[in-house]
Amino acid sequence: MRSTILLSTALVIITLLVYLKSADNGFLSFDDSDYITGNPPVASGITGNNIMWAFTTTHSANWHPLTWLSHMTDVQLYGMNPRGHHLTNIIIHALSSTLLFLLFFRLTSALWQSFFVAALFALHPLHVESVAWAAERKDVLSALFLFLTLFAYAGFVKEKKTTCYLLTLLLFALGLMSKPMLVTVPLMMMLMDYWPLKRYQQNGSALTAQQLSGRVTALAREKIPFFLCSLLSAIITIYAQGTGGAITNMQTMPPGFRLENSLIAYATYLGKTVWPHNLAVLYPIPASYPLWQVSGAVVTVLILTALSLRVVRRYPYIPAGWFWYLFTLLPVIGLIQVGNQSMADRYTYIPHIGIFIIIAWGFSDLTERVRYRKAITALLASAVLIVSSLLTWQQIGYWKDDFSLYSHTLQVTEGNYVINTNLGTVYQRAGDLDAAIGEYRTAIEIKPDFFNAHYNLGVALATRGDLDAAIREYKTALEIQANDPDAHASLGSALARKGDIHSAMMEFQEAVRLKPESDKTCNLAGIALASNGELDAAVYYFREALRINPDNKKARSNLGIALGNKRAFAEKQQISGVKP
Repeated sequence: MRSTILLSTALVIITLLVYLKSADNGFLSFDDSDYITGNPPVASGITGNNIMWAFTTTHSANWHPLTWLSHMTDVQLYGMNPRGHHLTNIIIHALSSTLLFLLFFRLTSALWQSFFVAALFALHPLHVESVAWAAERKDVLSALFLFLTLFAYAGFVKEKKTTCYLLTLLLFALGLMSKPMLVTVPLMMMLMDYWPLKRYQQNGSALTAQQLSGRVTALAREKIPFFLCSLLSAIITIYAQGTGGAITNMQTMPPGFRLENSLIAYATYLGKTVWPHNLAVLYPIPASYPLWQVSGAVVTVLILTALSLRVVRRYPYIPAGWFWYLFTLLPVIGLIQVGNQSMADRYTYIPHIGIFIIIAWGFSDLTERVRYRKAITALLASAVLIVSSLLTWQQIGYWKDDFSLYSHTLQVTEGNYVINTNLGTVYQRAGDLDAAIGEYRTAIEIKPDFFNAHYNLGVALATRGDLDAAIREYKTALEIQANDPDAHASLGSALARKGDIHSAMMEFQEAVRLKPESDKTCNLAGIALASNGELDAAVYYFREALRINPDNKKARSNLGIALGNKRAFAEKQQISGVKP
């Protein structure tokens, strides 16, 4: 008991010391805006309406109400100070790591193996993305509920109480409401039944084939409510991602290519687990994979699967860990492609546990007859954890701000047009339009039909005053994505500046049709009309902008100017004897 407390305390302290560096990091333009800073329901904190929104929205192509409530709570506590948001992630990660240690120690009574698994989980560099990225709250929060779920499940297996079963189901549902990647939890439970719970045995003896079939059926039946929750979560997630336009269609990424990408991702994650180098926030999807790479990935996965099955009786933790890795990656491996990444470091957050189990227990068995085993094991384990901590510390530094993150990503990846575009926006916000335009054009060279690059290039050119070139880019962007309201509004603004008010108003009307509750578009329409002397119509649009967003200071100022110009125009007409 004393050793458990000391190791738990040490794990929390080490995790906090390594990750506290990320508390000084800022918010990022990549997803943090969509999730926190630019998300009005989250940015306004905990309210009745916002709680209802959290449970009913599919914003960002996801349904995870607990994650939204967690972000709202941070806003309530810390406002928009990124330090508080990052600290919450760090604390949850440290707690989850400790829970993981206690869970496996409870299940196996193997103190040091359990600690090593949890320490690797806490300190592995591939997990930086899940912890140091404020928008990835869903990762750390879902892991916390996962470990609580498995803790409760272990209690149910031991005590067979209905209350334990219901608690397990409740915690699982909360985990799904944090991140739907937990749909594989029933399969994790089935693996735990095999090892370390040994529920496929009877009085320590192996079952016959018929007995084993019956036991598997009974254990699967026991988990029917969990499978049903997973199915419901999967349906909701596919709906949310489909309506949010996040799912890549089969024409863009055919099934055969998806399978290739998935197998290569399985193998690549293993490589980066052992040698975590060239880590990036986004790994672009290549046009194709060379045959040797696909073949190598297939052979790697098949051989490791065959080996794990071959030692199923002698080393049960190996197939348990290997299939944990395979199963938990399934929802994000790319068979249903979401987004434009070939893989992502954050996806290893929970799957890694299976590999860490194999390493921890496997090394213990390998050194069983080695002289000075304890000293050698302690030395090697310490070296691994120290190196992991140093690499994690370094990786956290890349997440300091947009410029650091995007610049590093471009250094370690090729053809990354998304990150070129993101870096362009960083330069543009800093006022370096030439650098921004250069990044956008690089992105377009890599992917000529990338909407964001054309649109952002249009904005940069318009800012520089090159309206003809800006209009061309906006039109190109709309050829790629015709229903984007911001592109229509920006095109309208450029046309208005050129004096083509009629064409500009057509674009503004289309933007309003596509996005009726856009105060930005209404304000732009008002500006165009006011510049053409159509003050009554301009006043209408400025008032519409303020109805949608009473805090729009630009619209309020423009309304005041328009009303003032109307009065001045009316007074001038009265002085000249003309009826207004």
